[in-house]
Amino acid sequence: MSANRVIRALVGVLAGMALGVVELAFLCLAWPAMLLPTTLFPTARPAVDRGAARLLELERARLTTWLEHSPTREGGGYGYLAVRAALGVVGGYCCATLVFLGGLLLVGGVWELIGGRAHVVPVDLPGVKVVTNSAAVGMSSGVALLALAALAVLAMGTAERRLADHLLGPGRQELMRRRIAELTATRSGIVRAVDDERRRIERDLHDGVQQRGVALAMLLGRARHSADQARTAELVTQAYTESRQLLDELRSVAWRIYPTALDELGLRAALAGVAERASVPVTVHYGLGERPVSEVETALYFVAREAITNAVKHAGARDILVVLTEDERTVSVAISDDGAGGADPSGGGLSGLARRVLALDGEFTVESAEGGPTKIAARLPKAAPCG
Repeated sequence: MSANRVIRALVGVLAGMALGVVELAFLCLAWPAMLLPTTLFPTARPAVDRGAARLLELERARLTTWLEHSPTREGGGYGYLAVRAALGVVGGYCCATLVFLGGLLLVGGVWELIGGRAHVVPVDLPGVKVVTNSAAVGMSSGVALLALAALAVLAMGTAERRLADHLLGPGRQELMRRRIAELTATRSGIVRAVDDERRRIERDLHDGVQQRGVALAMLLGRARHSADQARTAELVTQAYTESRQLLDELRSVAWRIYPTALDELGLRAALAGVAERASVPVTVHYGLGERPVSEVETALYFVAREAITNAVKHAGARDILVVLTEDERTVSVAISDDGAGGADPSGGGLSGLARRVLALDGEFTVESAEGGPTKIAARLPKAAPCG
């Protein structure tokens, strides 16, 4: 521990003890004042509130100046003042007592040593008898008490910061620590989501496109080696049909990876295409005034498309509703269906969507009781995060 840190914390704790006495006195006067009828004493409550606000300003200044904590949220109220005052008075008194006694013993020991007035002090230990002098005892006891006081001061400062975190909002350092942890988690989530998407693309190509390509090659090979012209014509016709199906499969895979309509025509048109391809009725209520930024628009699209696909494929839904709304800072999409419910948020598809949304500082929720209905929602900021 650095001496500067201990000294700053000590000043903050002692200032908190003095301020705590003022706060306790204020609360003792404020409580009966707040019970006065406002019709007879209309200025009592506003005066008390102004006093509490002033004390909270002093607390914030003390925390910022001496305890390296800058609260990020206004408020705190009388509950914070009451708890802080009790903690400040009791903790400050204990710390001040330790500092005073430690300093007194240390100075007294040094004074005896310099003045030559130290006297012999026998110390009986188990099995050992040690002879020392009063100056050494005083100085060693003072140093031990001052070390204990330093630990008590740092512990008191930590308690003060945690109380402020709980009732006044976390400080900037705590917010930065949380942000770093969040970014680390979302970065890891995005890596997993990209790997899952690559596996899905490989599976689509292997199970669909590749199989149709093999079938097409076999048909053309059989047609090439056939001596019967009628049989050859039939095989070529089958190969032509297979090639059309192959092209359709390729277009479907490309559309599942990323639809060109999303970039060219926007989210409304892309969702309309999803609704047209669905095998059940899908109603889209588009309530956005303007196009979101590209990252947010893409996330909204994939959330809606994955939710629709799951509702049709796994939940047996007969009707699906997609609602897009916005406010001043966020855009939201909510997908509801009347299927069997029981959607697992930790499943591959939904967890991948959650990671995508969280990477953009959004919120992702799944409500899906057994038996239905199911509602999947995502809320995203209009401006994508910078990092």
